[in-house]
Amino acid sequence: MQSFARGLEVIRSFSADAPRQTLTEVAQRAGLTRAGARRILLTLQALGYVESDGRLFSLTPRILDLGFAYLSSMPMWNLAEPVMEDLVERVKESCSAAVLEGRDIVYVLRVPTHKIMKINLGVGSRLPACFTALGRVLLASLPDEEVEARLHATPRAALTRHTVTEVPGLLARIRQAREQGWCLLDQELEEGLVSIAAPIVDRRGQTIAALNLSAQVNRIGVDAMQQQMLPLLRAATAAISQRLQAR
Repeated sequence: MQSFARGLEVIRSFSADAPRQTLTEVAQRAGLTRAGARRILLTLQALGYVESDGRLFSLTPRILDLGFAYLSSMPMWNLAEPVMEDLVERVKESCSAAVLEGRDIVYVLRVPTHKIMKINLGVGSRLPACFTALGRVLLASLPDEEVEARLHATPRAALTRHTVTEVPGLLARIRQAREQGWCLLDQELEEGLVSIAAPIVDRRGQTIAALNLSAQVNRIGVDAMQQQMLPLLRAATAAISQRLQAR
């Protein structure tokens, strides 16, 4: 099991910031010795998940098989995608679906319109849950004590001048999301970006994912986001939830 865990750390050491690495860099980022990192890289190379030019290592497209296995095993995403595409067609803004994993959200579906964020987000991208509308909706499904534990475990450096970083303030906003059934985030993740999210629930009423719409505040303000976008977003999450429950 240790070898398996170390192999995953090696895979996770590659990112948009480090798509190609030397053996030393992989070892440092994965917290391994050079010898240990080398054994794992050679194994991954033999399996076709890693390639090397003799000095630099990089992942191959075959690594996508691992993520596709998750997506293809979850019928929800096949049900959600056409609803999201219809929503984007109507509002002309980007839509994303995410699930909660530890203190982060992981994007599982995205239907973008135009680039609205400085950072590149795609399926598999992660962000701190407490700094996103999607994450606050997902955290709202948990008991307060568990939410507090995850907040304390999250690095909470401010991302913009609007970012709420103190645990009491974050907890208050997550409780608000729980009470109203949706969350609006105003430029806390990135300057100029507003986002609104609502939950997708299973037949037991448990939140299993969340859906959001994001836009630039100079194109659609907070009030318009809530008045015009929220009803359409909630109709979309209700449609996805109903499709899921009918299976």
